[in-house]
Amino acid sequence: MSIAKEFREFAVKGNVVDMAVGIIIGAAFGKIVSSLVSDVVTPPLGYVIGGVDFTKLAVTMPALRAGAEAVTLRYGVFLQALFDFIIVAFAIFMIVKLINRVRRKEEAKPAPPAAPPRQEMLLEEIRDLLKNR
Repeated sequence: MSIAKEFREFAVKGNVVDMAVGIIIGAAFGKIVSSLVSDVVTPPLGYVIGGVDFTKLAVTMPALRAGAEAVTLRYGVFLQALFDFIIVAFAIFMIVKLINRVRRKEEAKPAPPAAPPRQEMLLEEIRDLLKNR
């Protein structure tokens, strides 16, 4: 089998296509969640905590040698990334929780009654015919 044909079979398999669609939708969803966090959740949170900007927190260590640059540990950037992650994770958790609640409601709906088996239908017809005699 040629490489091109083998690759074509691999690329058009359902799992690969489903995975590609999932990745694309996941990237788009990530942008939505990032916007939700940075544009909707973070501003009120910053207002509540007094506008503290964690990204400016840092510790500068003096240079060990003459002419060398001082080393700056910007732990505030790490803290901000950590807080952003927690907010994003919580937002995704709440969205998934909402989706699961909607799914449970749909699953809880009673299913329409199943049609009786063919044998029962035939027996009922026979019974009805015998009643009419």
